[in-house]
Amino acid sequence: MVNKLKIGSLWAMIMVLIGCGAYMNQPLTTQPARIGETSFKSELNDISPIKPIEVGVYKFRDQTGQYKLVEGGVSYSTAVTQGATSILIKALDDSKWFTPIERENVSNLLNERQIIRSTRQEYNRKNNLPVDETGSLPPLLFAGILLEGGIISYDSNMITGGAGARYFGAGASTQYRQDIISIYLRAVSTSNGKILKTVYISKTILSQAIDVSLFRYVNVKRLLEIETGVTQNEPAQMAVKEAIEKAVENLIVEGIIDGLWQPKGGQKVIDKVKAEYESESAIAESTKLLDRNFRDSRGKTGFDFMAGTSLMDGDYADPQMGLQTTFGFKSFLFGPNFSFGVNGGIFKLRNKNIFNKTFTALDANLEYVVLPYDRLSPFVYAGGGIILNKDFEAPKVQYGAGLEYLLTKKIGLKVYGENSVLFDDDLDGLVAGKRDDFFWRFGLGVTVYLGQTYNKAKTKY
Repeated sequence: MVNKLKIGSLWAMIMVLIGCGAYMNQPLTTQPARIGETSFKSELNDISPIKPIEVGVYKFRDQTGQYKLVEGGVSYSTAVTQGATSILIKALDDSKWFTPIERENVSNLLNERQIIRSTRQEYNRKNNLPVDETGSLPPLLFAGILLEGGIISYDSNMITGGAGARYFGAGASTQYRQDIISIYLRAVSTSNGKILKTVYISKTILSQAIDVSLFRYVNVKRLLEIETGVTQNEPAQMAVKEAIEKAVENLIVEGIIDGLWQPKGGQKVIDKVKAEYESESAIAESTKLLDRNFRDSRGKTGFDFMAGTSLMDGDYADPQMGLQTTFGFKSFLFGPNFSFGVNGGIFKLRNKNIFNKTFTALDANLEYVVLPYDRLSPFVYAGGGIILNKDFEAPKVQYGAGLEYLLTKKIGLKVYGENSVLFDDDLDGLVAGKRDDFFWRFGLGVTVYLGQTYNKAKTKY
């Protein structure tokens, strides 16, 4: 009983530590008002414009019509903030590149200016002073650029999942959900109506929940029950704010590159901004939905170096692990998914106190890479070959599967398992039963890729 309680307590501690960021900062008291959670932070903070640009924003609102999802159905609260215009104006002002002009409630501004004129004129009449028909108000600033766009999509439950386990009343579980929000922002010239630049930004919204519980009878009449957990939801308003600030940053950068506005520092600063933007764009183009990182596929030629263990499965009992090494060559002649390769290996098969021999295998395989443009991809393969040593020789077929992770475009790390089936029952020197002998090989390896790669932008798959 004590051991079971220890297991349950240990499992609970592990799950709580996983979510300790929220669990250790639970709100037990009220909090006072404070300055907003974040301010505009950008790599452009140390780059300033020659002159800020006057911009007007009439509206930048939710165009999705999305309502919040609740367990009982759909609520009448919107999924995203309806105050995106205010967020955009704040981001423009914090960037120091733009001078925002009030346009969202321009009718209120015009009414107030009319009231000021009327009040001044009335005051001058009562005091026998010259009446200024204009009210002596300076003219309003006009915007050279209008910013348009809005929140154009909010997709719920893009990814949902979780994991859990329970053992004799002690258990824990985790759940998560990821939504995604997308915005468009465009700059329009007020002189001719030309759309100068359009930027697109997307941001994920993550929700997580961790639950730990223990339910055990300590003895016949005593029941122990423990339950704890934490839920953490990324605020949708903060996600909108971050996406809008990123859109403003990209608008500034692309405008600098296209010569729409000029930074202080001249061409040197422009070249620096352009280099950083191209690097970020390359990463963005290779990262697709669900954070999958796409890149050029492996080189068309590869050399494998693998090592691990082998395990006999024959007529004797008590098989033991033996060392094995494999060297191979493969070529992607049939596109980025399929390769044909040959390899040779040396390995040891043994059974405790009975059988212990070293063999050589020569194999030819057809391999299928499931996700050729991802860093991490499963692969499967099958083929045929021959196994031999000084006392034995027989044909075989083999099949296997594994995972490969690309450290660089030229180096991949892999783990795999393979089963080899013989057409002979005399591999271990004993012919017994109806089944032929076979053996397993497991290992880790490195593949060095050479030559030209298949580019995803030009390859259909």
